[in-house]
Amino acid sequence: MRVLLTLPPDIHDLEIYRVTGMNAPPLGLAWIASVLELHGHKVGILDTATLRLSLSNFLTKVREFKPDIIGISLQTPTAPKGYKVISILKEEFPDIPIVVGGIHPTFMYEEALNNGADVVVRFEGEYTTLELVNKIERYGLKDEVLRSVDGIAFKSRDGKVILTGPRPLIHDLDELPPPARHLLPMDRYTLFNKPIRVAHVMASRGCPYGCSYCTTSYFWGRRIRFRSAVNVANEIEDIIEKYGAKIIVFTDDELTVNRRFMYDLINELKSRGLDVSFACGSRVDHVDRNYLKFLYENGCSALYFGVESASQETLDKIGKRIKLEQAIKVFRWVK
Repeated sequence: MRVLLTLPPDIHDLEIYRVTGMNAPPLGLAWIASVLELHGHKVGILDTATLRLSLSNFLTKVREFKPDIIGISLQTPTAPKGYKVISILKEEFPDIPIVVGGIHPTFMYEEALNNGADVVVRFEGEYTTLELVNKIERYGLKDEVLRSVDGIAFKSRDGKVILTGPRPLIHDLDELPPPARHLLPMDRYTLFNKPIRVAHVMASRGCPYGCSYCTTSYFWGRRIRFRSAVNVANEIEDIIEKYGAKIIVFTDDELTVNRRFMYDLINELKSRGLDVSFACGSRVDHVDRNYLKFLYENGCSALYFGVESASQETLDKIGKRIKLEQAIKVFRWVK
């Protein structure tokens, strides 16, 4: 089947893109695309935010691709734009199934279905999307067929919202093929609006903390699942060779929690003679002075610490599980 995976159009001026100064790829869509391609489907990706696609330009690209299925990834800030374009797509392409996924519709699946989506893919999308596409290709959008696909929500013929059983999380992330970067505008991704060759990599999924303001632990699971250092190094080496990346941005929420992984990965990159720096997320309670020194001396050019508030009372209420004294001490070490 011809599957078009996309973000909604007209989102490049939203605050989440405008303020950060970053153009980051939709790695989730790229991972789904690679799995679909591996099983014989023709896939396209529209990174509308990076390409700055207007609604009219978006519709032109949809017409050019001629999809059999359209998959739209939604975050909470992009959902209104997504629902608007679903309505327009339904008018012009009434016979094309529209599937939505991502963090927002995973939890707000009734809202997505009430706004025109035919199916919601919930939580991890690779294998759910593959099974869904295969079954739609063979049988169409039949209730009895959709009921057999774990990890989705849809409306039955009588308008009832059906939530199928949960799909187990992927135990071994190494089994996934690399994200389909050949479908992305790799020359357009930036860091702080600087013209630097940058590529984004996700080495793990999950978070054990369950902070009240964050969906990560609820979407990816409370147990952190790491890929192997060799598997991640293979991906980084391929990125450097194909795209000339100079900086790797790890999109993991908390990469530094697993020191053994970090030591193994850095040693693996060194053994291959790969000259690359990296940026990653961390927590102030997961580092000490020696660890910070090790990271800095081995290519870490930026660390993101989520402190969230300068009020200890607020930190306690949101379940952050850190102390302000820890943040102050770590920031002084970094300086």
